[in-house]
Amino acid sequence: MRCAVLDDDKAQTELVAKLLEGHGYSCEVFHQGRTLVNRLRQDTFDLLVIDWNMPGLSGIEVLQSVRHGQHASLPVLMITSRTDAQDIVTGLAAGADDYIVKPLHPEVFLARVDAALRRAQLNRPAPRSARYGDYVFETATQTVSFRGETVKLTAKEFALAQMLFENMSRPLSRSYLLDAIWGQSPDAETRTLDAHVSRIRSKLKLRAENGYRLAPVYSYGYRLEPTAGEDSPADGLEEGSGQGDGNETERRAAPGL
Repeated sequence: MRCAVLDDDKAQTELVAKLLEGHGYSCEVFHQGRTLVNRLRQDTFDLLVIDWNMPGLSGIEVLQSVRHGQHASLPVLMITSRTDAQDIVTGLAAGADDYIVKPLHPEVFLARVDAALRRAQLNRPAPRSARYGDYVFETATQTVSFRGETVKLTAKEFALAQMLFENMSRPLSRSYLLDAIWGQSPDAETRTLDAHVSRIRSKLKLRAENGYRLAPVYSYGYRLEPTAGEDSPADGLEEGSGQGDGNETERRAAPGL
């Protein structure tokens, strides 16, 4: 889970980063709003924690930029010293998922982080079995079947395919995928990723006529998206031991920062 923290107070960003990293999340800090906005055009995060009062681009302006870009559904927590009721209303109306008044209470802050990620369906464990149209993923055996036929995938190919399906319609940067699947830094060589994407596109027949298309996002990464006009009624259905429980897992869609 990758988090970005924006605050011009370095002591505050260090505190928030320490809490998040101690909670098992990776964290990157920013001290200028414009820097974060530019980074979001190139990379993927699972959570933003932003301050309101910033030199240059304010936290509210950053939030508005996020909500009108390709990361529109990204969970955002606003941490600020502004306690006026109207400020809280403004922050939430601008798209903040939660509004936290300084000083931070660590346990409360982390509980709100977990709640925001839970609402966004980002920190849930992978289901034992999940169906997406004609595709069925079995986590325990790391296998995928398409229309009843098992598709042979390597461990990395399975992990990559599963991540793309679990993040349906969400653009994922190359560095995000490399870090999540291979544990490599954002500067790592991307040819390995591109080769794996090509193989799973071919092996899983990810074409429009099969309900899903694996598309490149220019200068960014990749996005798996349902074919236009396809309802895919079984999309995201979690199953038990070979039988669905009838509950459809929500999938987050991010419009095209």
